[in-house]
Amino acid sequence: MSIPDILQTGIKNVRNIDRFVFGSGSIEELEIILLKQKDKSESSYSIYFIDIFFQEKKNILSRLPINDADRVIFVSTQDEPTTDYIDSIYSNLLENNLSDPYAIIGIGGGISLDVAKAIANLLPNGGICSDYQGWDLVKKPSVYKIAIPTLSGTGAEATRTCVVTNKETGLKLGMNSDYSVYNQVIMDPDLTKTVPRDQYFFTGMDAYIHSFEALNGIYRNPIGDSLSQISIQYCREIFNSGDMQSDENRSKLMVASYMGGAAIATSYVGLVHPFSAGLSVALGLHHCVANCMTMRAMEEFYKNEYDEFWLMTKTQSIDVPKINHSLLSANQYDALYEAAIVHEKPLTNALGTEFKTVLTKDKVIELFKMM
Repeated sequence: MSIPDILQTGIKNVRNIDRFVFGSGSIEELEIILLKQKDKSESSYSIYFIDIFFQEKKNILSRLPINDADRVIFVSTQDEPTTDYIDSIYSNLLENNLSDPYAIIGIGGGISLDVAKAIANLLPNGGICSDYQGWDLVKKPSVYKIAIPTLSGTGAEATRTCVVTNKETGLKLGMNSDYSVYNQVIMDPDLTKTVPRDQYFFTGMDAYIHSFEALNGIYRNPIGDSLSQISIQYCREIFNSGDMQSDENRSKLMVASYMGGAAIATSYVGLVHPFSAGLSVALGLHHCVANCMTMRAMEEFYKNEYDEFWLMTKTQSIDVPKINHSLLSANQYDALYEAAIVHEKPLTNALGTEFKTVLTKDKVIELFKMM
C-alpha cells in the first residue's frame, strides 16, 4: 500500500535521544551529567520541573543536586497541561530573568516530562505555546534537557512531542519536533516503586496501545516495528504475571516505555489516541485512563488487541472507569467528535485518507457511547 502524502512528513528522518542511563540507582548520575553540561555554558543555573507528588518526598529531593541558583517548579498533575498553563510558567520565568538555564530537568510522569519539553522549546523560540502546536513548527534548538521518568508507559522520555491542550480551540496537540527530543534520559526503576497499582497499569498500557497502533497502521518501517514488538512482548509478560510490580517487571516496563516511545517516534498512533484525546479535551480525563476507556470501543478495529487488553485487566483485577452517558449533553457529544476527528495523521495512519467515510459523526458518537 502506498503511503499517503500527509504521512510523509515529520518523522521520515528519525532523531533519537542522544544518551541514556539505565539501572537501579542511576539517578545518582545526574550530578555528573549536569556538571559536564554546566562547564559548556555561561549560565549558572538549571531549572527542575518535578511532579508535585514528590514535593514532600524528602528522600527523593535530597538525592537531587539542586544548588541555590537553581529553580525548582513543582508541576501540577491534577489536570493535563494546557497552553495557558505552559504560557504562565514561561511568563513567570521571563519576569524573574530565568530565560537562559544551562539545563532543564523533567522528573515525573508524562505530564511533567511534557511540561519540561514545552518550556525548553519556548525559552529560545519565544511566543506562546499554541504557536508551536503541530508538526515541525519549532525553529530553534531547545534548551538542553534531561528526562527522569518516575512512571513507565507514556514514552514521553523518548518521543519527539509534548502534548498540550488548547482550551480555546479544543485541540489537544503536541509540539511535534526533533527539538522536543530529550538530550539525556536517566531511567531508574527504583523511582517507580511508589506508583499506585491502578495508575501503574493505566500508564503502562499506553506503551502497549501506541505500539499496537503503530503495527496496525499504514506508515511502517522495520526499526519501528521491531521496537513496537519488543514493547508489546514485555507488556504481555508484565501484565499477565502474578506480580506486575515486582522489581523485574518494573524494570521491564521502563524498557517497554522507552522502546514504545522510540517506536512511535518513527511512526504514528492509530484510532485509540484520537478518541482518547477527545475524552481528555471534552471531559477532562487523563490520557492513560482515557486510552483504556477507549478500548471498550475498539473490538471492530483491533480485535486481537481488544481481547488481549481485557484479559490483562481481568488478570490484574483492574476496573476501567466508564462514561456516565446520562450526564452528557448533545453539545458534549459534538465536542467529543470535534476533538477526535481533528487528528488527521493518526486517523489516516489507521484508516487511510478517506477515514471520514468510516468515521462519520454518527459513527464516532456511537463509539464514544460504548466507552
